[in-house]
Amino acid sequence: MKIVVHISRLLVGCLFVFSGLVKAIDPLGLGYKMQEFFEVWASDGYFPGLMNYFHVQSLWFSITMIGLEILLGVALLIGWRKKMVSILLLLLTLFFTFLTGFVLFTGKIRACGCFGDCIPLTPIQTFTKDIILTLLIILLLIYNKHISPLFKDSVSLVILFSVIIGSTFLQGYVLKHLPLKDCLPYKKGNNLLELRKMPEGAIPDQYDYIFIYEKGGVKKQFSASDLPDSSWAFSERIQKLIAKGKNNVPLINDFTLADSTGVSLTEDILSQSGAYYLFFLQNIEGGTSKWWSDFKEFYTKAQKLNRPIYIITSDREKVNNLFNVTNNFHVEIMTCDATAIKTAARANPSIYSMIGPLVQEKYSWADLEKVIK
Repeated sequence: MKIVVHISRLLVGCLFVFSGLVKAIDPLGLGYKMQEFFEVWASDGYFPGLMNYFHVQSLWFSITMIGLEILLGVALLIGWRKKMVSILLLLLTLFFTFLTGFVLFTGKIRACGCFGDCIPLTPIQTFTKDIILTLLIILLLIYNKHISPLFKDSVSLVILFSVIIGSTFLQGYVLKHLPLKDCLPYKKGNNLLELRKMPEGAIPDQYDYIFIYEKGGVKKQFSASDLPDSSWAFSERIQKLIAKGKNNVPLINDFTLADSTGVSLTEDILSQSGAYYLFFLQNIEGGTSKWWSDFKEFYTKAQKLNRPIYIITSDREKVNNLFNVTNNFHVEIMTCDATAIKTAARANPSIYSMIGPLVQEKYSWADLEKVIK
């Protein structure tokens, strides 16, 4: 049993550390995922006030959860306060199991994001993983007498304090800059136009349609091949999914750049042959003081090089007033779905250096001075 406990301790500890580090390189991604849960629970009527509050605090929730994962994993590996750590690990795993079970059995959320975007798992895989983890931690809790600390208590505290500082610094760095490893479809080198296309071998969803017609106050259902004569009045059409398709969602979905009239210019912008910049600015609610002076220099250099700048936002009116009305810049303002911007730009703002549809480089606002050297 002692060997089983040691193997279980190693597996659980390493998995928690690995899981935390994978998410720590993109804590905003986990924050967005938690927002999905809070939105669904609020809309379902489960403590909507509390869920809406958590929705606002989702980033801090994400940072705390990631740090706790890494901290508890390291604590288990070095054997510090074994019983308390095992109980905390069990509670955390039960919470994760609830989340993955909710994803699997309700279908209201596509994935739980347990390993971030770098290691996507299906709902059944994540739920099974959490069930196994729960059983292993229960085993560790029952037989914790076989867990011996590797260091003196003072040394363990230094290690754990260093873990807290390290994980906090890592998350703070990538929030200010960009994820250390980009696992999203908008990463450097990708062709954005190609990834907007339907994947090869895609099988579309198959639907059947039922038509409701009314005559003499009586409503009746008809199939598409057996519609009634003109004496019946059309009432409504019902769409029924009869066969779920496969691989039928593009890697880049809902990424559309629209002008002031709502016309999509996505193909035109991404197909141009020269160099240009995509400046992702979801909104200006957080202020502009930290990057405004750098933007002015960036704009001046881009003008000299004759490279267009397209500002992509979900809040056209405010952004246009700031740049073109108040400050007399001459930049194109493109409207894009807020969710698509969140995926494409992990910092607000973020800048893409582009040639045609290819992403050459990506920068956050903190590295704006590096865009044009």
